[in-house]
Amino acid sequence: MKRDKLEEVLDYECKYFLWSGADLINSTSAGGKRQMVVIENNSCPSGQKSMPLVDDNKEEGSYRLLIERTFKPMLKKRKTGGSTQGKLGLIYDKNYMETSGYAAVIADVMQEPVLLIPYYSDMKASNTHIKVEEDFIWVYVEGQWHKLRAAFRYLTQKPWNRLPLHSKTRLLNPIVACLAGGRNKMVAAKAYDIYNAELEDHGLKINIPETIWDVAKDEIPLWVQKMGGQAVIKIPYSNAGQGVFTIINQAELDAFMDLDIEYERFIVQSLIGNYNWSSTSSSGKFYHVGTIPNAKGQTYVTDLRMMVSSTPQGIKPLCVYSRRAEVPLADAIDSGSDSWKMLGTNLSIKYDTNEWGSDTNRLMLMDRRDFNKLGIGMDDLIEAYIQTVLSTIAIDRMCQQLFNAKGRFRMRLFKSLNNDNTLLNEIML
Repeated sequence: MKRDKLEEVLDYECKYFLWSGADLINSTSAGGKRQMVVIENNSCPSGQKSMPLVDDNKEEGSYRLLIERTFKPMLKKRKTGGSTQGKLGLIYDKNYMETSGYAAVIADVMQEPVLLIPYYSDMKASNTHIKVEEDFIWVYVEGQWHKLRAAFRYLTQKPWNRLPLHSKTRLLNPIVACLAGGRNKMVAAKAYDIYNAELEDHGLKINIPETIWDVAKDEIPLWVQKMGGQAVIKIPYSNAGQGVFTIINQAELDAFMDLDIEYERFIVQSLIGNYNWSSTSSSGKFYHVGTIPNAKGQTYVTDLRMMVSSTPQGIKPLCVYSRRAEVPLADAIDSGSDSWKMLGTNLSIKYDTNEWGSDTNRLMLMDRRDFNKLGIGMDDLIEAYIQTVLSTIAIDRMCQQLFNAKGRFRMRLFKSLNNDNTLLNEIML
């Protein structure tokens, strides 16, 4: 690894993807080489409420760091056609506890009221309280319309179908950050591949599972077979634990193939499993390190969420937490094994349309009680941070490629990267 390149990477200031949270897995190869693997990098990530305070006297914690380091400087930058007139808003579609916390901190830092605005994907017909006029976002609150000069965006479900790509209202993050990889695993995989080609000569690399992209549904069994019968299938545009299918036996593959899915293209990735069962990839097999064994000798799969934000001084860490799977990792699998219970770590539970819960029993905090169970050390946290920064930069660079010199979205280029008609028809320009 070349130090000067690493310093350049850490000093990078993002143009579009200003706030991100990567999900990483602590894995090892058959030869014992440990590495943090990026599973995905999310735009508008959760996690603030799960971070212990570094200083008990600063109750706003890393909420305030994000607003002061990233949101406030964003407002000061000049934008063509932008305005200094208008309200500040926070637009959300889930996680009221965390989003209301952000709204309170923004109001405190900016010393002005903040409008807290729900905006759900599955209720587009009734979303009459938000409109776009002359490229500004307007919201209807208490009997009148208010123009937003800027908004903190916590839309996680198809944000591109109700907020425009071109907006004079400043957004953290802008919609392009989601399409370029923050909520689009297909384009993210390509962004990582492109950036890795540049990093190769400098001894740096974004560690990702082997990924096959642009896969039609009928082709999926062929790729699963190539990977040894174990793989991960992803609907590229889903999140919060939705649209991810771990496959370790024929029954799970058959169940997936029977699903009626609206999208046309998928990605298939190598599966990181147990020493006795994992996908066969071009780089060999990788396995979960897992938690420190408990009194029964059981180890659980965990992931690590590392949240960062871009500042004028580079990309800085904000918070980190971990999540574990529901049941221990089994040494052997059979035709009746439920792989998601062993491998799935996401805490989100979807009860109904726009109704979400969280399985907090599997949440592992960065405190004295939980951290020692994770089986990670300072070197692992540093690597997780570097991997998060690298993947964030890759997506930000893709964002920049998707706009032309006049600042217009290059739809033809995007279509060549992600030719899924269902997705393309959802995008609000």
